[in-house]
Amino acid sequence: MPPAAASLKADYRAAKAQLLARAETSTRIDSVMQALARLTDDTLRQAWDACQLPEEPALLAVGGYGRNELAPYSDVDILVLLPDTPVAGLEACVEQFIGFAWDLGLELGSSVRTVSQCLEESAQDITVRTSLLEARRITGNAQLVERFTRQYRTTLEPRAFFQAKVLEMRQRHARFQDTPYALEPNIKESPGGLRDLQLILWVTQAAGFGSSWRELDALGLITHREARELHRNEAFLKTLRAHLHIIARRRQDILVFDLQDRVAASFGYRSSTARRASEQLMRRYYWAAKAVTQLATILIQNIEAQLFPSTSGITRVLNERFVEKQGMLEIAHDDVFEREPKAILEAFLLYEQTPGIKGLSARTLRALYNAREMMNHHWRRDPENRRLFLAILQQPDGITHALRLMNQTSVLGRYLLNFRRIVGQMQHDLYHVYTVDQHILMVVRNLRRFAIAEHAHEYPFCSQLSASFERPWVLYVAALFHDIAKGRGGDHSTLGMADARRFCQAHGIGGDDGALVVWLVQHHLSMSQVAQKQDTSDPDVIKRFAQQVGDERHLSALYLLTVADIRGTSPKVWNAWKGKLLEDLYRATLAVLDGARLDTHSALQTRQQEALALLRLGAVPEQAHQTLWSKLDVAYFLRHDAADIAWQTRMLYRHTDTPLPVVRARPAPIGEALQVLVYVKDRADLFASICAYFDRSALSVLDARITTTQHGYALDNFLVAYTGQDIHYRDIANLVEQELSQRLVADGPLLPEPSRGRLSRLSRTFPVIPRVDLRADERGQYYILSVSTNDRPGLLYSIARVLAEHQVGVHAARINTLGERVEDVFLLDGNSLSDNRLQIQVETELLRAIAV
Repeated sequence: MPPAAASLKADYRAAKAQLLARAETSTRIDSVMQALARLTDDTLRQAWDACQLPEEPALLAVGGYGRNELAPYSDVDILVLLPDTPVAGLEACVEQFIGFAWDLGLELGSSVRTVSQCLEESAQDITVRTSLLEARRITGNAQLVERFTRQYRTTLEPRAFFQAKVLEMRQRHARFQDTPYALEPNIKESPGGLRDLQLILWVTQAAGFGSSWRELDALGLITHREARELHRNEAFLKTLRAHLHIIARRRQDILVFDLQDRVAASFGYRSSTARRASEQLMRRYYWAAKAVTQLATILIQNIEAQLFPSTSGITRVLNERFVEKQGMLEIAHDDVFEREPKAILEAFLLYEQTPGIKGLSARTLRALYNAREMMNHHWRRDPENRRLFLAILQQPDGITHALRLMNQTSVLGRYLLNFRRIVGQMQHDLYHVYTVDQHILMVVRNLRRFAIAEHAHEYPFCSQLSASFERPWVLYVAALFHDIAKGRGGDHSTLGMADARRFCQAHGIGGDDGALVVWLVQHHLSMSQVAQKQDTSDPDVIKRFAQQVGDERHLSALYLLTVADIRGTSPKVWNAWKGKLLEDLYRATLAVLDGARLDTHSALQTRQQEALALLRLGAVPEQAHQTLWSKLDVAYFLRHDAADIAWQTRMLYRHTDTPLPVVRARPAPIGEALQVLVYVKDRADLFASICAYFDRSALSVLDARITTTQHGYALDNFLVAYTGQDIHYRDIANLVEQELSQRLVADGPLLPEPSRGRLSRLSRTFPVIPRVDLRADERGQYYILSVSTNDRPGLLYSIARVLAEHQVGVHAARINTLGERVEDVFLLDGNSLSDNRLQIQVETELLRAIAV
């Protein structure tokens, strides 16, 4: 160790201690973080000189340290840049330098590479590429650093970098359930955290747009007010993180309960009779995270429009107030909401009703913010607005996303004032992991998932009940109000019941529906309490509970709300045992209610009975269906109508365990198309092989319904058509059956990816930005892949081929063609996709495969 080590170490520690003491009382941490970076620079230079490094290598700061920022206990990320030509003794000198730096008390995150190695690693790993973006020379060979910087910039492709970072952000957000409102948030990584702000500046810096909010303001990507808001919230989040580090005396980015009061005190918050200091701090954090989420959405859209200008035009006109722009709902004029305040809620209704709309444009978000004063007492009492709000809850699709958007833009809280009270409100019960408002929206979302066939595998019993429940929007209203009175003092169920009653009266929800909403809010905890805290083997317990619910509709509604409520508290709270307790209570109570059978009026049973009637007409033996049907899950029966179930059963009941593929084809019952049934032992590349056959045969897949049986067979149903050709499909049915069967028996390698088919005129005029979203389902057993892009020949095979190459099995699929655009959803086997790197790789390759 160099002789000056002891003195240098003492000087560094003393100087850092002074800066940390200054940071403890600072509410603006930027200057302290910059001073820490300068101190570290000076210390590393002295260590470099003390170790007598030769003149060939260079020392660079990367990552956050490269930005001249260091949080109190963050790692010091450095890169030792080596010359391409080996230098005698250099390796030993570098090892000595790194060891010396650690001895001084610097917690290094170090890498040692040549320029070519840096570029190679950067090309393979988006994390390395990002850290090198902010590389800054500390000392050493300036010419080598200049060459590295020049070559790195040459290889940096702004569009690809933008897409990779957005995919990475979505994956990161999914780890936090896409909400910034966790009770113990990660203030760096959670949605609305510092990483979102850093990501924006990374992509703008890579694109040459600027590296500060002021520069983005000057360029017009954000307004002056937005730049000010971003700067203010960034300063708060940085200060919060620094105080957290100092209090924890280590790198600590999760704002855990144990530290919240002490961090709150460092900001000057004091507990009162009404609210604890930690609650005041956390509400400030949640509002900051909410603002960052909104502003980041605006900025990412604006950056995307700059990087992909050919796809930034109007896709279609919806009405005189709204247009669609690349899947985003945009106002036709900036003053729409000021001139017509009713259009505020109309925007969210259109968002639900218009296929392909994925969110609100930056222009619409800005206009909603500017129209916040219009959302007043008169606006809330307007009968038309009340009609629109109720219509939002009654739509068949998009309710969860609409309500989340309404909350993010503060529209929901301005319409329901009592909801505004619970935005960012914590729950100190170690049971909920979300704030009250986010928990409520999670419960609504869970209820919606019960009604969606793609999610039927998660909770099949709930899906059965939901399929037979009339007017499910009644459940969503109850979910909105079940916890709305938390934090007011008193019984939140009783207070919330009064709120729900006033809402129903104001919105014309009367009779049985209004009474059910009020009853559910009042009793929403009853079923879980009986199931978990009372002896359900006691007939008297079941009898009392049956008397409380009264009838099957109340029982089913309460069961669905209870399951959704428990699942909405925390991903870790729900388990199979709780599910069994609740289901046993449901079944026992149903038996007491006049001996009612579970599925008497359900759509599922009705569909099965209709299919059986059709089978009898086809002379199929009475019990012949049972072997096949016993292998099928609820989702199968929800996805197919009775006629299809009967046809498929008639084709397959003799072949349930066949070793050979069964392929049957017939003219589609509706429209000009061919319906193709494939039944074969499942394998990873099966879906791709079938799609390859259709592509080579010039058959376009209009719809695909993929089912995997409980004994490992694929039961797939395709609707295919010849594009632009007049043909009699009955004439080609036998040919398709023979050729596809031979293809599946051959089990050969996948065919090469087809050449990109020519886009239609409309697709060339209105190109759609390709989008891929891959995330785990509730149980982590499957992954849900959503793909949106322009339609073209061979597209489905391109997607299937990527999945097959990575041995990702397709468990179910929904192919949805909307004119010139496709919105496809795939349910994928999740065994291999648990690797985050593989997820990003698959998403990246899919983006490349679907690109126009």
